[in-house]
Amino acid sequence: MLVAVTACGDGGDSSSGAEGRETVTVAALPLIDCAALYIARDRGLFEKEGLDVRIQQVQQSLQALPALAKGQIDMVASANYVTYLQAYEKGTLDIRIVAEAIRAAPRMMEVLVPDDSDIKTVADLEGKKLAVNTLNNVQSLTFDEILAKQGVGRPVYRAIPFPQMGAALDKGQVDAVHAVEPYDSSIQDELNARVLVDGSSAPVEAIPLSGYISTGEYVDGNTNTLAAFQRAIKAAVRIAEEDPSVVRDTLPTYTKVTEKQAESIDLPVFPPTMDAAQLKRLADLMEKQGMLKKPVDPATLMVK
Repeated sequence: MLVAVTACGDGGDSSSGAEGRETVTVAALPLIDCAALYIARDRGLFEKEGLDVRIQQVQQSLQALPALAKGQIDMVASANYVTYLQAYEKGTLDIRIVAEAIRAAPRMMEVLVPDDSDIKTVADLEGKKLAVNTLNNVQSLTFDEILAKQGVGRPVYRAIPFPQMGAALDKGQVDAVHAVEPYDSSIQDELNARVLVDGSSAPVEAIPLSGYISTGEYVDGNTNTLAAFQRAIKAAVRIAEEDPSVVRDTLPTYTKVTEKQAESIDLPVFPPTMDAAQLKRLADLMEKQGMLKKPVDPATLMVK
């Protein structure tokens, strides 16, 4: 699925790309999480920093993990923190966090049911089939915490990629879906699906969801390249903060969301800088729910 087009460099440089720029190969999901990545590419921010960033789409960040481990790609954008922190704890992958992608914001990820569903409250979900993109990951992690706060039972999670959730709900293969933008809005629009609960609500409001993940080996050999990448992403986030319409204009260029749908999508938080305390909050929640067997301090994994 992923083609190796670059290798780890030496002394702070990665492989040479177009017009002598340093090549960085990034796997990315067709999610709103990657908006800053595409803004940086389309606005020439990477080129300004001397980078030739090549983007390869995947449907789940888990799919990119083997390629990252083998050095076939340099980084995963919109990488689900839960997957990669678990890989780090197990010794599968020596990860480094290059930048944050998004944090949760109101209504940017929601649990949806058919309009005529008998499921009227969160409590009605107990034992029902709920679609998530990947099992035992950030969606179930955060939603289980919401359920625990309300004192109600859990659903039965089913793994269905985001692009297929609408069809699965429409065909009755699942009772509900936990969708993130832009799929959240498109499922509501196309199926007249009803919002059951905001998946970004207390006690998981503003929690970090995804980031730009690389490996210790790549980071150690490409410090200058990564610093340039961070500057470009930070500049793109600044653009997104100052003018959210840029995000809405960019989404249809790399996702299936239409220009009309993009106008009303609920945007997440695009952090301009990494926050060790917020990332620790996520890691602590993972440990609490048994997704990590021992403590992990994200501050030690951040590329500064």
